[in-house]
Amino acid sequence: QVQLVVSGGGLVEAGGSLRLSCAASEGTFSSYTMGWFRQAPGKEREFVAVISRSGGGTYYPDSVKGRFTISRDNAKNTVHLQMNSLKPEDTAVYYCAADANRGLIRTSPTFYDYWGQGTQVTVSS
Repeated sequence: QVQLVVSGGGLVEAGGSLRLSCAASEGTFSSYTMGWFRQAPGKEREFVAVISRSGGGTYYPDSVKGRFTISRDNAKNTVHLQMNSLKPEDTAVYYCAADANRGLIRTSPTFYDYWGQGTQVTVSS
């Protein structure tokens, strides 16, 4: 079982940037598709970004496309989410997650097996 530790959240003004990191505890990190999700108060958990096991494939929803970038370093068991041009509507708790189903890029949180603890991102207007 992999443990995920998320860091990098905080308070930023609209238009600013933040970089989130997610560190995995085990060496089979490269076997997991990794995703980022967010959840605002009173809303369902929402897909933000996903990256394939090798890092060669990524996918984003229209709401963050062009502003957010997901990346991973399999040698360091980490995945990052670079968030630029942040908007107040990006305010949420952000989670990283690992999908153990080999080779698939999936956007529903129900498919993800392991979750980090979440980090608060607040964007002020």
